[in-house]
Amino acid sequence: MKATEIKLRGLGVSDGTKAGKAFVYKPFSFADVVEGKADNPDTETVRLQEAKAGCVTELNDLIEKAQKTLGEEKATILKGQISFLNDPSFYPPMEKLIANDRVTAETAVLRITNQVAAIFESMPNEYMRERAADVRDVGRRLLSKLVNFQGRQLSDIQEEVIVVADDLTPSDTVQLDKRFVLGFVTRIGGKTSHTAILANSLGIAAVLGLGAGVEEMKDEDLLIINGATGECILRPEQETLAAVQQVMAAEVAEKERLQRFTQAPAMTKDGVRFEIAANIGTPEEAVGLPDKGAEAVGLYRTEFLFMSRSTMPDEETQFKAYKDVAESMQGKPVVVRTLDIGGDKELPYLQTPHELNPFLGYRAIRLCLDQQELFRTQLRAILRASAFGALKVMFPMISGLQEWRQAKAIYDDVRAQLVSEGVTVGEKVELGIMVEIPSAALLARQFAKEVDFFSIGTNDLVQYTVAVDRMNEKVSYLYDYFHPAVIQLIKQVIDASKEAGKWTGMCGSMAGDPLAAPLLAGLGLHEWSMSSASIQKVKEAITKLNKAECEQLVERVLAMDTAEQVREALIAFQSKS
Repeated sequence: MKATEIKLRGLGVSDGTKAGKAFVYKPFSFADVVEGKADNPDTETVRLQEAKAGCVTELNDLIEKAQKTLGEEKATILKGQISFLNDPSFYPPMEKLIANDRVTAETAVLRITNQVAAIFESMPNEYMRERAADVRDVGRRLLSKLVNFQGRQLSDIQEEVIVVADDLTPSDTVQLDKRFVLGFVTRIGGKTSHTAILANSLGIAAVLGLGAGVEEMKDEDLLIINGATGECILRPEQETLAAVQQVMAAEVAEKERLQRFTQAPAMTKDGVRFEIAANIGTPEEAVGLPDKGAEAVGLYRTEFLFMSRSTMPDEETQFKAYKDVAESMQGKPVVVRTLDIGGDKELPYLQTPHELNPFLGYRAIRLCLDQQELFRTQLRAILRASAFGALKVMFPMISGLQEWRQAKAIYDDVRAQLVSEGVTVGEKVELGIMVEIPSAALLARQFAKEVDFFSIGTNDLVQYTVAVDRMNEKVSYLYDYFHPAVIQLIKQVIDASKEAGKWTGMCGSMAGDPLAAPLLAGLGLHEWSMSSASIQKVKEAITKLNKAECEQLVERVLAMDTAEQVREALIAFQSKS
């Protein structure tokens, strides 16, 4: 009887359609551990110490490999695992448990790892919950040393496959060889997990959170994955495979076609040019950006430097990261956003209160103005790095003039202090704000008298304007940057900057949407910042436009009542371009 293909769906976290044989990866499992009492606790302690030493050696080898293949920032994820092994709340309790309860080393590792991971899993923040996977990775590594596990390793892969696993830890992911690993699928995992971050860095198609569907997959099974939609097809029928092969060929052809827009200017048919920039989260993402067509970095999310560590990065660590970005961009502008922590982003080493409404609470500039030592250290590092490139500084979550003036006063004081110390800083460092709260947009004309630039963060601006939690699937249908109210606020900001002789950028996802291009061009947005993967598509969309016609389109859009009307108008407009 002919086998019927099985369609499954998870979370697409790294683009690409791929087809290949499944490689089912089953590392050492906690379920394989048999708990027991120890006849000689001292012997168990020595075994544990030897296992720890072996883990440190192994991790250092992986860190060296990660630094070469992924860069320093991603290697920091693995360095965090070494810090766990030295954490007083993680490793010492294991030795204590062996001594007090006379249990085996395996029992101690299993119990303490589960306890610490459970603490992370109980946290309300998704990012922190997903750090439990890092804790379990360290525990699993210790256990595999203790039992001398000899299972099949990812480093053994020597042919093209799609890796299937319950989960892939950061240390698993850095072992993936792009020559052979077409993509991977996991049972658990989310969009903010380290696995997702590393998959994007490696450029490997990935689908996470597939659930029980992975249990259907066996070694050598033919598997199709779509890293954009999260769709997986197991044991596809011949017709399906043929269709998917056409899709893969089309993806390759489309990439090749868009190559001609990489270095082309983003210029309309009537000669109006716009600046196309990229959003980045790490120094490694800045490497080669000019070759990808980016004329600037419109948003450097510095919080990733803080989130990928188990301790606060000091001034020197930050300075090196910001300097690396400045130098990678070869004199092109870089907008550095100061620490934007809070909401859905927390730091394990920064004691912040639990909040019922974290997106409306103690976050971003509010936290920095309260914890000024943290803020001043970051500003010192940014200003020192400004001597090595065209850095600009942007404050997030500004809601009113008082916050802006307080932040600027601290910035001015830090700059003056550095100069008095004889430290070289950039001669002219522009200072701006991220417009993501409606009150800032409504006060744009007042702000424009004092700031050097605006950058519109549409992701949060939509959330706060329409009062919709963009992470809540029940109301996500209301989240739309084509909402007429959002467009009105964007217009106010751009108009205010023009009147004051300033410039406005956009670093939210709207800037990277080709459908929005005629609207943003007509509104007169100066700088468009997006993921590097969107640059070619947006440049192509701009080259098809006529600025005067876009301005006429804006006049019609401003009279529309719903997001649906706006979207339909944009689709109709572009179909005629």
